[in-house]
Amino acid sequence: PQSAVFIFQSVAITGILALGVTATLVVGGFDLSIGSVATSAMMAAAYAMVVMEQSAFVAVLFCLAIGAIVGLINGIIIVHMRVPDLLATLGMMFLLVGLQRIPTEGRSIAAGMTLPDGSTATGTFSEAFLSLGRHRFDFFLPNLVPVSVVVLLVLAVLIWFFLEFTRFGRMMYAVGSNEKAAELAGAPVKAYKIWAYVISGIFASIGGILLAARLGRGDIASGNNLLLDAVAAALIGFAVLGAAKPNAFGTAIGALFVGVLLQGLTMMNAPYYTQDFVKGAVLVVALVFTFALSSRTK
Repeated sequence: PQSAVFIFQSVAITGILALGVTATLVVGGFDLSIGSVATSAMMAAAYAMVVMEQSAFVAVLFCLAIGAIVGLINGIIIVHMRVPDLLATLGMMFLLVGLQRIPTEGRSIAAGMTLPDGSTATGTFSEAFLSLGRHRFDFFLPNLVPVSVVVLLVLAVLIWFFLEFTRFGRMMYAVGSNEKAAELAGAPVKAYKIWAYVISGIFASIGGILLAARLGRGDIASGNNLLLDAVAAALIGFAVLGAAKPNAFGTAIGALFVGVLLQGLTMMNAPYYTQDFVKGAVLVVALVFTFALSSRTK
């Protein structure tokens, strides 16, 4: 049961970030900044509560605002300044990696830490905030379903419904499949693309909030693998049920697959440095399979 809880918790944060990537893939884009947005949100939540002594509510709002603003900036740079999405989001990734270290001069944030000016931080993580990452529900099995998994399921259902059954979602797919045709049909293509990056930023910040709540500190290095895991989950989602298109259901399955794979490697005592290799190999195989499938169906 404990290993199942661990898989669920790791899958949840990866899956939430991957759903954000899926939104950008739908409009024919790609967001490489999600890992650093999540880490920045985690550091911001910790800073707001530990250093600024704000409430959990203020910390959560602060993080969501960061995600939305970063997504909006990404979207504007890509759409209005015509910078390729990979380069724009890669640049944003490096910018955030540096920015999140400046307030504490590169230190992780924890209750009672010594601040750069020599004073001691007197704030603490509120119990309400920590419960977001540590509380478990008794839905099917006693004490086995973390809050983060419930958040993932709710967000997955919402974005699946949004993309498949709303006009806005269907237009996003139209923009991704043929941007020129969507523009000629009168769709505000630029607005749809910007919104996709805003959604991605908000989802990444939600992942960062849950990570901060689970760890109970702002750990500068804990988001290192988030980008690779989330991208792998989103792209493996292409291949699920032969969809050959980005979709929320496939992304959730992809996140579960990545989580089970990593837990399996851990249980087999595989060295930590082989995990990225295995993830990369699985990703390459999934992509080859997906695009070979999609080229045959055309």
